[in-house]
Amino acid sequence: MKKVITYGTYDLLHQGHINLLKRAKALGDYLIVGVTNDNFDRDRGKLNVRNNVLERVDAVKATGLADQIIIEDYVGQKIDDIQKYDVDIFAIGSDWKGKFDYLSEYCKVVYLPRTEGISSTQLREESQDVVKIGIQGCGRVARRFPLESSIVSGAVVTSAIDLDYSKTELFCREFEGIRASQTNSEFYSNIDAVYIATPHLSHYENIKSALQKGKHVLCETPMVLNGGQAKELYQMAEANGLILMEANKTAHCPAFNHLMVLIKSGLIGDVVDIDVSLSQLLDKNGREFDQSQAGGALNEQGSYPLLPIFKLLGIQYDNLTLYSRMEKGVDIYTRGVFQYPQATCSFKVGLGVKTEGNLVISGTKGYAYVPAPWWKTDYFELRYENQNDNKKFFYKWDGFGLRYEIQEFLSCILNKRFSSARLRRRESIQMAYVMQQFAEKKDFHSI
Repeated sequence: MKKVITYGTYDLLHQGHINLLKRAKALGDYLIVGVTNDNFDRDRGKLNVRNNVLERVDAVKATGLADQIIIEDYVGQKIDDIQKYDVDIFAIGSDWKGKFDYLSEYCKVVYLPRTEGISSTQLREESQDVVKIGIQGCGRVARRFPLESSIVSGAVVTSAIDLDYSKTELFCREFEGIRASQTNSEFYSNIDAVYIATPHLSHYENIKSALQKGKHVLCETPMVLNGGQAKELYQMAEANGLILMEANKTAHCPAFNHLMVLIKSGLIGDVVDIDVSLSQLLDKNGREFDQSQAGGALNEQGSYPLLPIFKLLGIQYDNLTLYSRMEKGVDIYTRGVFQYPQATCSFKVGLGVKTEGNLVISGTKGYAYVPAPWWKTDYFELRYENQNDNKKFFYKWDGFGLRYEIQEFLSCILNKRFSSARLRRRESIQMAYVMQQFAEKKDFHSI
């Protein structure tokens, strides 16, 4: 039996894809089709893929041309697959001519003619709904947004606004093509969505105002500091057919998402403990140490260490006890201890106390180790009793990491998904309840 293998993204499956699969099928008796997974696409800079991997696999399966479908996860996999499946012919579109000649050492390489006049890129461009985004708050964090959004197909930043108009003008002079707005009505008139990067205590009113104006919202973390407010805003967004998303960049990091999938698949057994920390030493004259602006370590950093805990163990914990070192009304260090029915977790955050910023997830078969800075995950290990079983995973973290959350935000808008699997609404709401518990000093101890 002569085996043929081919690979592709197969986004927005079209007649060109079908013709290529037919030509590959005709070369042998058994056709294996490799479909790139979402993380692999993002790692290669493909942030404009419209369909997720499950949708693309289903589309290829529906053609009836593939005898076997596999997922392409990593660079170099083609050689492994050719040997693993005893492949005779590697087939690919002629636009890749010469790029895969190195595979001729392992099997015959055939470049197939493509169908002229049609491509996924062309279809995306023809059907692409451009989302015009306005930036609210022109401070340090917002300065990363224009460049990061320019990487994502369909995202266009058109407007900016800040309470201090001089900051808005300066911001728009630096980033060409963004219009400075003086009033909210002017700001909302030329946008479809808002990226909110204002101080914490402004988020609730900013989000509510944008939703009332019919705008989708991507809000910097922490979204709000009150669980009831978070629930209200998410309900309001869905009732109006709008997307509200918390901009937690770690939640959308490809490596972090792969780590979560591996842990949930049972590779380290049942999770019984999570220990996670994040800290930095900042100038104590900054906003982060101002009680009137909801400063402090937990409000500033807490949503990040809460993320892996809620993703892996859920939000139904028995109790949470908080221990904080306070200075002038704000916590410069906070440790939280969760008790779950079958597990325990602890997190540490600090603005005036320095600690190791790693993530350790302990299981009944092994443990996962993510070194500092774990919140910008580009490398992690799965470790076992038998060190020969240890596995290391390497990834790219591109730019400031915002491009991943912007891409997911646009995907939710275009596909009308009100909750992203990377950070569920219920998880975002529970993070706000944790901030609320701290503010109300429930199960709280000062150290």
